[in-house]
Amino acid sequence: MKDTIVAGAYLCDEETVRVVCTEGPERVRELIAMGASFDYGEDGNLHLVREGGHSHRRIVHAADMTGKEIERALLKSVVNNPNIFVFEHHFAIDLLTFQDGSDITCVGLDTLNTETLEVVRFLSKVTLLASGGAGHIYPKTTNPLVATGDGIAMAHRAQAVISNMEFVQFHPTALADEGLPTKPSKPRENAFLISEAVRGDGGILYNLGMERFMPLYDERAELAPRDVVARSIDDQLKKRNEKYVLLDISHKPKAEILSHFPNIASMCLQYGLDITRHPIPVVPAAHYICGGVRAGLEGETNVKGLYVAGEVACTGLHGANRLASNSLLEALVFARRAVQPSIDIMKSSSLDITASNFWPHPIVPFSLGSDITGKIGSVTRELRKELQSIMWNYVGIVRSTMRLETAEQKICKLEDKWEEYLFQHGWKPTMVVPETCEMRNLFCSAKLVVSSALSRHESRGLHYTVDFPHLEESERLPTVISPSSHVNSTWSSRQLHKQPMYQ
Repeated sequence: MKDTIVAGAYLCDEETVRVVCTEGPERVRELIAMGASFDYGEDGNLHLVREGGHSHRRIVHAADMTGKEIERALLKSVVNNPNIFVFEHHFAIDLLTFQDGSDITCVGLDTLNTETLEVVRFLSKVTLLASGGAGHIYPKTTNPLVATGDGIAMAHRAQAVISNMEFVQFHPTALADEGLPTKPSKPRENAFLISEAVRGDGGILYNLGMERFMPLYDERAELAPRDVVARSIDDQLKKRNEKYVLLDISHKPKAEILSHFPNIASMCLQYGLDITRHPIPVVPAAHYICGGVRAGLEGETNVKGLYVAGEVACTGLHGANRLASNSLLEALVFARRAVQPSIDIMKSSSLDITASNFWPHPIVPFSLGSDITGKIGSVTRELRKELQSIMWNYVGIVRSTMRLETAEQKICKLEDKWEEYLFQHGWKPTMVVPETCEMRNLFCSAKLVVSSALSRHESRGLHYTVDFPHLEESERLPTVISPSSHVNSTWSSRQLHKQPMYQ
C-alpha cells in the first residue's frame, strides 16, 4: 500500500489501494488455476521481481512477457466457456443511453463489423468497458494499435464522469530506432517496450557520453518511479541535443540476461544488437493513462448499467502515477468486483430493452463512393499525425500553461478543419468507418487530457509544469470532468444518436 501511495504522489484513494492489495493475491491464484504459467524459483515458489518504485520483490512474472501470458490464459478460458460469445472485428461506435430525470442509463452499444461493414446493435442491461487506454494520442507509444481512447471518449459522450486525465505515464525506456545498428525498414506503428524489470535487475542508464546520470536526479537512481526517470531522460536529451540514451544490462551474466529477458534480447537481435554485449538505445514513449472513466469500488460509473475495468477506468488506485505492474492487478480485481453487482442489476432491472429503434442507426457511407471515402481517409490519417505531433510537442513530459493553451487552440482548429472537410464532402454525423470513429475518439481524449492538465496548478506525479513546479497540499484532489454539455460541442464530444427520453 505504501509503495503504491508514494508512487501515486499521495493522490491515490486509500480504500481502493487496500482493496487491490488485499484481493490481488487471490486473483493471481485464479489466473494460475486457469492455466497461466508464471516463473518459479529453484525453491519451488513463484519467482518475484522488483521494479521501479517497489521496496520489495513482489511481482509475479512470466519471463519478460507477463501480459502476453495472462492474455493467452484468459483467451483460452474464454474460448472454452460455452456461455461466452466473442464477436471479433467489431468496433464499438457509441453507447446507447436514455435519460430519466437526472439519471442516465446505458442499455448497450452500436458496433461496426469491420469485416462485413455491417452496423450491429447490442442491447444489454449491463455493459462493461474494458477498452484500454489512449496511447495513440501521441506519436510514440507502447500501446497496441487499438488504444485510441475509444472507451473513454464513448463514456464521456454518454455523460460519464472522467477523472485525472492529465496523468499520462511516459515509459522511460522504449526501444529507440535511431540508435540501432540496423534501423527498422519502416517506422514502427507502436514502440517496443524495454521492460522496467531491466532496470529492476541492475540495468544502468547512460547518456551518449557514457556518463551515468540518474544519481544526479534522484537518490534511488535507476529504481526511481517512472515519472522521475522519464523526466530525467527528457532533460538529458534536451540539454545534450541527443535523440536517445543507453540502457546497459551487459555487465550481468549472459545466461541470466537471456533467461530473464528472452523477448527483449530476441527483438534487439533482429536489429543487430546483442544486449548481452552492448547497451540498448532507449527513449521515453507514451505508455499508460492513469485517468479515465471514474469508477467506484465495484467498477460502477455514474451512468446506470455501465461498468469499467482496466486502463479505461480511473478507480483511484494509481493516483498521480502508476506503480509498476499495478495495472494488470487492478484490471483483475475490478473485473471480478463488477460481477456480482452486474448480476444484481440483471435480476432487478425492469427495463424493456427490446425497443432498439429508439435510436437512429449509424450508417456506413457507401453512398459517397470509394473516391470520396478514400480522400477522407487520406486527410484523416494526415490530421491524425498532426494531432499526435501537437500532443508530443505541447502536452508531453514537461508542460507549461502557455504550451497547454497553445495545444488547446491548435487541437480545436485541427478538429474544425477535419469536420469541415468531411461535411463539405457529403459526410453525415451518423456515418461511420473505423478511421473516422478512431479520429473522433482521439480528438475527444486529447482534449480531455489538455483540459485536465490546465486545471491542475501544481506539479504532482506525472503532471509536471514549469509554471507550478511544486506540490501544493490544497491541490491534492482528483481532477474531475463532469458530464459533457451538448451545447456547442463538437462532433467528437456528441453521441451519434439523439438521446431519447425513456417512455
